[in-house]
Amino acid sequence: MLRALIGVSALALSLAACAPQEAKLVEDIDAVIKAEGATKATVLGHDWGAMQAWSYAFAHPETIERLIVMSVPHPANFGRQLSASPQNSNYARNFQKEGSEKNLTAEGLAKGVGGSDPAEVQKYTEAFGRSSFAGMMNYYRANYPGEPKPGEKPVVYPMIDVPTLVIHGMKDTALLSMGHNDTWDHITKDTTLLMIPDSGHFIQKDAPDLLAAQVRSWLDIHPVK
Repeated sequence: MLRALIGVSALALSLAACAPQEAKLVEDIDAVIKAEGATKATVLGHDWGAMQAWSYAFAHPETIERLIVMSVPHPANFGRQLSASPQNSNYARNFQKEGSEKNLTAEGLAKGVGGSDPAEVQKYTEAFGRSSFAGMMNYYRANYPGEPKPGEKPVVYPMIDVPTLVIHGMKDTALLSMGHNDTWDHITKDTTLLMIPDSGHFIQKDAPDLLAAQVRSWLDIHPVK
């Protein structure tokens, strides 16, 4: 992914101990940007990071200048997906159950992310071994949305006023491509949706070269001052 950012000052952040409060994570992002002495930033995120990227765009319009999100739909559209295919969220519902962290191992999680590459699996095993499984599950408990209830008023989110790129792997079994329909209704600037047919949830692993090329191209045609 970093290949797409050659010539750009880039920082890759790890979630701060999987803090369950979305607002806390958003402010951590803002603190890092300010610590670098920047007043503007392009924010890119995948999965949990994508959720924080959306949230950052809502909370800090004065700072964000471009937005790139991978896999996770705009929060206003999340409920529609949950209603259409609740079975795809069963994994998250299981994570939300009390004590779910006791069923997790570093090796098991690493195989799910690292695939068949032994070296990748080893790296992820070491990383997950330093992580808090309880913290991970608390994030789901605090932030993963429930299915919309009849008569429930939808949350009104601020409009996003920066160029936005949304990337989705169409073989993703957790988050479906239909969740991105109407994304453009929530953004006032140029909005690009890139659907990758042969990629699953982990786009950066399934299609790294295509992803890097597309992100680089999009950044080049959406220059900032």
